[in-house]
Amino acid sequence: MQEFLLTFPAWAFALTIFSLRLIDMALGTLRFLVGIRGNKGISWLLGFFQSIIFVLAITSVLSSLDNFLNIVSYAAGFATGGVLGVWIEEKMAIGFVRVQVVSSLRGAELAEKLRDDGFAVTEVPARGKDGMVSLLNIAVLRKRVSLAAAIIREVDEEAFVTTEEMRAVRRGFWRA
Repeated sequence: MQEFLLTFPAWAFALTIFSLRLIDMALGTLRFLVGIRGNKGISWLLGFFQSIIFVLAITSVLSSLDNFLNIVSYAAGFATGGVLGVWIEEKMAIGFVRVQVVSSLRGAELAEKLRDDGFAVTEVPARGKDGMVSLLNIAVLRKRVSLAAAIIREVDEEAFVTTEEMRAVRRGFWRA
């Protein structure tokens, strides 16, 4: 058995199992994250290919349960694929985020600067712990969140900023 584990075919087969499981889990993670954002068609397509790859990976492991290298490769592919899927989804940055800003002193200036840079900003006067503040609501493409954050820091370093995922977007102003 140990001699078999040292052969090139054994390592190649284990690498194949690792790769299949890596792709399977990356697709599964993407499928889930895309699905919760409402992209049902893409989610279905990813699930279709994920299930084919899963069947190939699991049958490869089950055909030789006495080979510990294959089991470890399967587990390593599972763990690595989940992380890879999250990383890919972060890079794709699909969808919208609502950025909410509370500014005590520079709300109007910040709103104008954000609008000048193409962001849709709704400005609302509000009362905070220490008096009146400006509450800014900004719907931002996830790909542009870092730009919005940089503008906010540049204009008002003291602003309180939160973000949350958005699902449906209808009407209003959107930068093309």
